[in-house]
Amino acid sequence: MRLALSAVCGISDAESARIAEGQPFISLQDMWSWARPSLPLAQRLIQIGALDALRGAGNRRDLLLQAAELRRHARHRTTTDKQLPLDGELVSAEASGLPAMTGRETLGAELDVLSVDVSRHLLDHHHRLLVELDATDARHLQSLHAGQPVLVAGVRTATQTLPIPSGKRVIFVTLEDGSGMVDLAFFEHSHAACARTIFHSGLLLVRGTVERCGNRRTVVGQMVWDLEEVAAVRRDSGPEAALKLLDRTEPAPTPAPPRPAERTLSGGTAGARLHPWSDLQPAGSRSADLPRPAHRSPGSAG
Repeated sequence: MRLALSAVCGISDAESARIAEGQPFISLQDMWSWARPSLPLAQRLIQIGALDALRGAGNRRDLLLQAAELRRHARHRTTTDKQLPLDGELVSAEASGLPAMTGRETLGAELDVLSVDVSRHLLDHHHRLLVELDATDARHLQSLHAGQPVLVAGVRTATQTLPIPSGKRVIFVTLEDGSGMVDLAFFEHSHAACARTIFHSGLLLVRGTVERCGNRRTVVGQMVWDLEEVAAVRRDSGPEAALKLLDRTEPAPTPAPPRPAERTLSGGTAGARLHPWSDLQPAGSRSADLPRPAHRSPGSAG
């Protein structure tokens, strides 16, 4: 998969044009001399692997060191623009011995710089945990029968709270787990325990019941957890502690505040009663609380 330079956070049109016109580059110093990127841009390109072809025997951390050294030399540079130094390489291209970036660091850089997970899915780091919890992915969910209990997990890609004719509200959530999409519905009886976690967490672990909707399977959510918190418990205390966490009957790890009293619209057309969760708003962004995620929810339609 090839991504456009314009997808890189903070890149200008002029920088994009210079990089495109100056290719191919034989080294980071060559690229620095011709494209003249800012240090933050060079660091972003290095972190996402856009300059891996220039790293030689080193790794991305070595390129980051070279970029910082080139920036230091550029402050005292006396040669004209686009002219390579006459005294050879300004920086060493040899490996420094620094460890390579971890998978988590690479994924974090991709989310920060590109707003999309390129090298791996966000759930890849939790695969072992999900196997231990016997979670079902979107692909295998379609083979389950209506009424079966199920545990699903994924990146929250869309969230809506819609009213129904009875005046109650349903929270609709879509999760993406790498194998497909899982649609969930949380009815009013689950809101007190689940609503806050749903709106404040980007990675969700949901317990519910399978429902059949035509040829597709959906899930009626009964309980929800922040997957990152469950993973932290598993990492610190072992798989038994994570399983025990899911057996709890009290509200989710980030419980909703006390249910507000029902109220009426002052000056409303007919004094219609408002559902207590009708104005529920997350703190900050309405979408998954991830570093500029690729999937953005349009927010609550209610």
